[in-house]
Amino acid sequence: MELRLMLTGEFDENNAILNIHAGAGGIDAQDWAGMLMRMYLRWCDQRGYQTEIVDLTSGDEAGIKGTTILVTGASAYGYLQAEAGVHRLVRLSPYDFNKRRHTSFAALGVTPEIDDTVEVDIQPDDLRIDFYRASGAGGQHVNVTDSAVRITHKPTGLIVQCQNERSQHKNREIAMKLLRSRLHEKYRAEREAELSKQRSERLDIDFGSQIRSYVLHPYQRVKDLRTNVETG
Repeated sequence: MELRLMLTGEFDENNAILNIHAGAGGIDAQDWAGMLMRMYLRWCDQRGYQTEIVDLTSGDEAGIKGTTILVTGASAYGYLQAEAGVHRLVRLSPYDFNKRRHTSFAALGVTPEIDDTVEVDIQPDDLRIDFYRASGAGGQHVNVTDSAVRITHKPTGLIVQCQNERSQHKNREIAMKLLRSRLHEKYRAEREAELSKQRSERLDIDFGSQIRSYVLHPYQRVKDLRTNVETG
């Protein structure tokens, strides 16, 4: 309850969009990204949040290269926003014949789902929309028609895609929702960075910063690198 009372940000009560991407490191990093995906899906389920995997790219041999998950529920963004950043795993690699210790990284991005009441300037001429045949997630409807949608926002280079629905129209609708949310977050972050610069303060708004370390060998410990709180 105390944490809920602290969620006073403009979009803290909104749904959340999670983006998980494997870092460098090949199969180990992709496996770690898949582990993170399952971890957050379980967390959402325990909290009673609904989740929808709107895009997923499977790993070469295991895990995933990336995924986008829509999390629906009260204050989903407020609770998840602090999870944004790079998550580091240290373990004995199950994919290394010599069982050596490996360090793997995966990046987690969190943005609030933005509804139509929030103005985001998107010009039709700024969009490139591609249709392709779905693969990976999507159940029985994948690989049937070119129903998957990829939208590129040319001025910023942002790319969103959705392949979860059978309907091309529905996938396009969801992809546009993702684009609106990501553009809004990008512009907000840029404004905060400019304000920080004007105040001559350092404000870390980059998803590329390492926030948490998970060590499974030679000991077991999870440490939050921002607060120095650790368990194990």
